[in-house]
Amino acid sequence: MRDPAQCRALAAADVSVYTSLLDARRLCGDPALTGVLAAIVDDPVLWPPAAYLAAKREDQAERHARFDDTAYNLEPNLKDGPGGLRTLDLMRWLGRRIVGAGSFEALAAAGLLDPAEVAALAAAEATLQRTRYALHLEAGRAEERLLFDFQRALAARLGYVDEHAQNLGVEQCMQAYYRAAQTVERLGTQLLERFDELLEPPLAPAQPIDQDFVALGGRLEAATPDLFLRRPQALVGAFAVLLDHPGLKGLSADTMRRMQQALARHGAALADDRYVLAALRALLMRGAPAVEALARMNRHGVLAAVLPAFGHVVGRMQYDLFHVYTVDEHTLRVLRNVARFADPAMRREFPIACEVWAGLAKPELLLLAALFHDIAKGRGGDHSQLGEREARAFCAKLGLAEADIDLVAWLVRWHLLMSVTAQRQDITDPDVVHRFAAQVEDWERLDHLYLLTIADIAGTSPRLWNAWKDRLLADLYVAARYALRGDLARPPHAEARVRECRERALALLSTEGFAADAVARAWAEFPDESFLRHRPEQIAWQTAAVLREGRGDAPLVAVHPLSVRGCTELFVYAPDREGLFAAITATLDRLRFSVVEARVLSSKRGVALDTFLLLETDTQAPAGVERAAELREALLRALAQTPYRVQLARRGLSRQLRHFQMTPRIEFGDGADGRTQLALVCTDRPGLLAAVAQAFRDAGMRVHDARIATFGERVEDFFRITDARDRPLAEPAREALRAALLRRIGGDTTPQAKEHHAGT
Repeated sequence: MRDPAQCRALAAADVSVYTSLLDARRLCGDPALTGVLAAIVDDPVLWPPAAYLAAKREDQAERHARFDDTAYNLEPNLKDGPGGLRTLDLMRWLGRRIVGAGSFEALAAAGLLDPAEVAALAAAEATLQRTRYALHLEAGRAEERLLFDFQRALAARLGYVDEHAQNLGVEQCMQAYYRAAQTVERLGTQLLERFDELLEPPLAPAQPIDQDFVALGGRLEAATPDLFLRRPQALVGAFAVLLDHPGLKGLSADTMRRMQQALARHGAALADDRYVLAALRALLMRGAPAVEALARMNRHGVLAAVLPAFGHVVGRMQYDLFHVYTVDEHTLRVLRNVARFADPAMRREFPIACEVWAGLAKPELLLLAALFHDIAKGRGGDHSQLGEREARAFCAKLGLAEADIDLVAWLVRWHLLMSVTAQRQDITDPDVVHRFAAQVEDWERLDHLYLLTIADIAGTSPRLWNAWKDRLLADLYVAARYALRGDLARPPHAEARVRECRERALALLSTEGFAADAVARAWAEFPDESFLRHRPEQIAWQTAAVLREGRGDAPLVAVHPLSVRGCTELFVYAPDREGLFAAITATLDRLRFSVVEARVLSSKRGVALDTFLLLETDTQAPAGVERAAELREALLRALAQTPYRVQLARRGLSRQLRHFQMTPRIEFGDGADGRTQLALVCTDRPGLLAAVAQAFRDAGMRVHDARIATFGERVEDFFRITDARDRPLAEPAREALRAALLRRIGGDTTPQAKEHHAGT
């Protein structure tokens, strides 16, 4: 119990206590005390309006920072996150303190909201409250986070059903939430701007900027109230003006409101207005600076009005752990990544990309490709093909030249090509590079595709982009440019490649003081495939390790902790005994290393030359010196055992992974090199590669090459394998291996229908 004096003292010391008193209502007791309490909270000395606004702004900024300043998280907090119920409360609290209007209707009567805005807020609040109530029922407790644990059941409870595989009921439910949160966030920002203007009215008169806009109080203001109705192109022009005047804080509250009113009045006609389209084209012609303008246009709903197809993906989530942002948020992040290539400060992080960007004749074409690359998500069908049609039609409306339209459309259609090639195929194989280059056809496409691929991967998830992927894409880009210079119909002959690699590696070893005859003796154990699949630098490093540390038949383990390829390189040189691959992968898993690539070679004398490219599982970074030493010692202990004793780590699934279980898909193919190709697509889990290696051992198979790719909860692994006698697998052996894999990783033994990777 507190008396009025105590209430006042506590409220003066803590803004949250004062805010609680604003919400106070009488349940029982002396009615006179209600008036006393009202007098306390209305006291102009206690938290004056300007001080209260500043304190609540700071509180909101701290709260939103906990959620990365976006409502578009995979598991959003519908109370405290941006655009959540707390934002609605804040609008009422500020209205009550600043103008004595504690409801949206009262704020409308005070002229701070219009009827359409009140209706939009009421609809958004109803969505949030309904979702919250259903969430509490589903969780059986007070829960504000839309966790994966509840999302599917919540969607069903709210009546959402699956339309098709690319528009699940849970995705529709989450889109409704995200759109409601976006409405609340936009109108909340607008109302706070109005309060700012009320409390700090501009002292200087409006300063003309051009025929359409003036600067007033540090904000952009429409020169006339009917500007956007008379000249709809000003809806785009406003954001171009903000680029030209970076000192402005943004749009004034009146301008925001008039913009929304004009969008409602013009409706679908905006998408075909030639003046609006001309203004958008002029904006895009600015190149990298246009990206910030596009982001602002999205926040105010202008981008979706001018480009209706983009409106369909606003708030569109994909129910997986790979895509951590909604499609519109991801698209804007891709655009921002593209813009970074124009920043000289990024040359250290993206040296090749920045150089390529500087050589683009028309950067706006890359911006358009980035804008459209995922625009057809959620429709059913191949989003790349559907997006190509959208891009082609819109670019024609913009009046682009036919060649420019073709380039943008091609980029949208094939925006996953480089990523898939680099991560699924062996890009040290000239045939792979030449097939890729032949599909790209020319340097202009290659330059644009390289930049788009980097921006796309880096904009999909904070954990997805790393130095390894950077190096992988750069290697493919450089190799493809080289291929495009020559005859695409005739890849270099294998003998010439082996000879060139030997010569360059020997030159490197000579500079380190190794004699040619000693190198030749070491290379007697290196199969020709070593020189086909490894770079001269790798051959030189591995050879030096053998010459320095090799001791007869004793296993040799060498670790290169600071690889220029963005990951740790592990080289194992040991007798090729049964279970070697399984023993190595199990040890790596116990030490929490992720394998991104493995090459498993063997000499005619039965010596294994296994190379692994590794990343730390937790950080997706190369290992430091201490971790490299720990890895080497652990592997030497494991390889000293006879026979190898494989000990799998015991770690449970994360909470999120438990909600994304899929039936494993196993497919076999015939490789051009006479080996069997195996593609495994399944749910990720701790120790997966070690379990797969155990299955290979169970079935008596030899692994020659492995490429490991993880996309959120989904793993796509590719192997080249043979039987114990280095022969391709016949059908009975394939089925035996399928059964062994499913026993180790879980799932039934029925061959699965083909699925398509979701891409980025």
